[in-house]
Formats: sequence, structure tokens, C-alpha cells
Amino acid sequence: MNHFLSIISFIAVLLVALPGPLYKYNIVELGTAFATLRYGVYLGIAALVLLLIQVIFLRKNIRSAAAGISAIFAIIAVGLPLSMMSKAKSVPPIHDISTDLVNPPEFVAIAALRADAPNKVEYAGEETAQQQRKSYPDLSTQSYAKSADVLFSTVQNAVHELGWELVNADKSQGIIEATDSTYWFGFKDDVVIRVRAVGETSVMDIRSKSRVGKSDLGKNAERIHALIKHINTALATN
Repeated sequence: MNHFLSIISFIAVLLVALPGPLYKYNIVELGTAFATLRYGVYLGIAALVLLLIQVIFLRKNIRSAAAGISAIFAIIAVGLPLSMMSKAKSVPPIHDISTDLVNPPEFVAIAALRADAPNKVEYAGEETAQQQRKSYPDLSTQSYAKSADVLFSTVQNAVHELGWELVNADKSQGIIEATDSTYWFGFKDDVVIRVRAVGETSVMDIRSKSRVGKSDLGKNAERIHALIKHINTALATN
């Protein structure tokens, strides 16, 4: 029983952990990856149930170390997807976030890269804007007592330091475009930053949009917050 439980728990962890990398490197389709993830959760639950039965009815046969490892594997297999579901419920089901909801920055060079993406390059619309205002009221146009040239250079450096793939940096238009990939599944999200001069000061707007998926699990808003924080820190130290 101990050996059987260990095998089930280990397989459950594999079924949960592997779909992300397999999809990321184009080995399986997204639907297959999610189905495998779901089966991993089911198997993890089965392992926990069997472990509970063993604790109640076959306690004398339990090997503490093996049972502990099996429990850890099973909990990981069940807990990781459940944490994702909990995150999804805590954020709005949107995937297009912008600091300017009236005139969102437009993708230029990245538009061609998104030609086949399920989520189109155009802004998602007023319904998305309403949900963003409710959930992320702090996201708005950023103003700086710096010249547009200084801000543009700072943004470009921040994109590099955050590890994003720079796609376009057009200083004459004040546009920087980049792509960021999520760690586990490698989902590609695109970012466009617009820098404009206002006299001797400048303003910045950021838009981050997922290529696939209805909900981004809050990732685009987190990315914008991270960029703003990085830029603010860099400007404060210069």
C-alpha cells in the first residue's frame, strides 16, 4: 500500500508539473495541457483519500517516511491548481490592462506578432475598462518631473532589467514595445509603453495584454505595477 501510494502521488505531481513546460515548448496543445493538469488533480485527490483510509484502517502498516512523502506530493498536486483557481476568482476575468482607459496605447510592431493570437490586438473595450476601474483603481497615467528623453531611456533600461524581450523602441513616437513570457506555461503577454512630453515634464502610459486566455489571473496588472515601481526606483536614485 505504501509503495502504491507513493507511485500514485508521484504521478499526480508529474501530471500537474509537466503540462506547463510541455505546452511552453510546443510539445502539446493547450487543451491537452489543461486536461493533463486536471487529471493530476484527480489523481492527487485519490492519493489523499487512500492515504486517509490507510491512516484510519491500516495504521499498523504505515511507514511514516513514505506516507509523509506521499502526502506532500498529493498536496502539491491538488494545492497548486487550486491556488490558481482561487487567484482567478479574486481578480476580474480580463486580459487587457491599461493605465489610460480612454486612449489606450496602441501596439505597432507587436501587432504583426499577434496576428494569429486568439486575443486580438485591439483594446478589449468599455466592459473591460469598467472591470479594471473596479479592481485596479490605482492604475493611471504616471507623471514625472523629468524630460521625456530621460523617461524614455529609463523605461528602455527597465524593460531590459526586467528580462522582457524588447520588440520596438521608437523614440520619435515615444513608443516602447516588449513581450514578457510567464514562467510556468510560457504564455506570451505584450506590453506597450507610451512616453509623452508635457512641457519640461513627461507622462507615461502602459498597456499589457495577454495573447491567449480570457483571464490573466491578475498578471498584466502585476506586470504594470512592477514596471512602474522599477522606473520610480531608477528615477529616484538618479
